[in-house]
Amino acid sequence: MIIKSRAPLRIGLAGGGTDVSPYSDIYGGSVLNATINKYAYATIEPLSGNEIILNSIDKKICLTYTTNDSLPIDGKLDLLKGVYNRIIKEFKKEPKSFKLTTFVDAPAGSGLGSSSTLVVAIIGAFAEWLYLPLGEYDIAHLAYEIERIELGMHGGKQDQYAATFGGFNFMEFYKDDKVIVNPLRIKPKYIAELQNNLVLFYTGTSRDSGTIIKQQSNNVVTNDVTAINATHILKEQSVKMKEALLTGNLEQIGQILNLSWEHKKLMAKGISNPAIEKLYTTAINAGSNGGKISGAGGGGYIFFYCPGNARYIVIEAMKKLDLIAENYEFTSNGLYTYTI
Repeated sequence: MIIKSRAPLRIGLAGGGTDVSPYSDIYGGSVLNATINKYAYATIEPLSGNEIILNSIDKKICLTYTTNDSLPIDGKLDLLKGVYNRIIKEFKKEPKSFKLTTFVDAPAGSGLGSSSTLVVAIIGAFAEWLYLPLGEYDIAHLAYEIERIELGMHGGKQDQYAATFGGFNFMEFYKDDKVIVNPLRIKPKYIAELQNNLVLFYTGTSRDSGTIIKQQSNNVVTNDVTAINATHILKEQSVKMKEALLTGNLEQIGQILNLSWEHKKLMAKGISNPAIEKLYTTAINAGSNGGKISGAGGGGYIFFYCPGNARYIVIEAMKKLDLIAENYEFTSNGLYTYTI
């Protein structure tokens, strides 16, 4: 018996950052994101011995432990260990012997929610193996608690829910960890046009999103008016993005992205830098009318809205900066688990 699981990564189209506490607790946040066909994978192979093997293929790390009800959180594959520890504790399960293998299609710090998506995929694999009574909201919330609270990794709430639910979702975030996921019924022709016009690039550099997000949270705590007002505008743009996608007014998307990017940079230091600004200016000069860094900022993936046939000119311009457009497709499915 082998248990397999996969969960999709996501592109944050609007409202990113408003899902981070304490802003979401005080003012309420809203985010619009969409999952793409890049995934985090988890495979569990039950063993008959007395070992737990953790194997991260993309990180090229393999660790072996004697079967125990708690694995050490020491900076080595802590996401994998954190899920195991919580599952054993939460559901009163006896420690088991198994091999957990993981792989993610994007590097850590990519801005596509890779860490949170991996946690969701691992939880899904354990839920399938151990017959855990977990619905979609349960899995997403459990992933959030493991990553943000138990492991102390700074970040928001959108990634866990995007990976679990999949598709285009307008998400609302409130105090007491209340989250409402609103799936959007967008016409296929609008999705096709969005996918054609939204060009995705990897900057070649990853970043520590936790540092940026921690500063963002501190700006709310210290009542930094500039940062808070900028976050308010980001929330407004998530609503406008939803309206544009549902009604087919796609010509507004570039403007929404551009306005969001200008205000996102006011939320915390380090979101942009000279290298990112050069990329942004190059894309705009080539025909894009807006774009943004995906995720907290500072590096990772960046995307631009390119109306008409501008995508081809933008792609050529970015090649001169050694950036290659990534092939991707939007997906409608979230976490998927099965046993073979």
